[in-house]
Amino acid sequence: MRKSLRFQVALAVAVSLAGAVGFAQSPGEAVYKAKCLNCHGAAGMADTSIGKALKVKPATDPSVKKFSQAEMVAAVKNGMGKMQPYKDKLTDAEIKESVAYFRSLIK
Repeated sequence: MRKSLRFQVALAVAVSLAGAVGFAQSPGEAVYKAKCLNCHGAAGMADTSIGKALKVKPATDPSVKKFSQAEMVAAVKNGMGKMQPYKDKLTDAEIKESVAYFRSLIK
């Protein structure tokens, strides 16, 4: 009986941890959601009210797709158009990770 109870507890812990890992987000995704989502939208489609008002281009726009990783990092650091610079608000690693996440939305 004790072995069965221990097994069930161990199984419950394993399932809980597996579920938590499945819902974990990358650091880039977390930064994107905190700093970029309001304008660029959850899927990078700029379909938010702020994104529409500022005429932000979606991730699928050819003019956005043509940017290299380095150009996007520079745009986030220094700002671009109406986008504010984040060089004093985010670390270089956070900027690179958030750009990598944004680029994963480009399909």
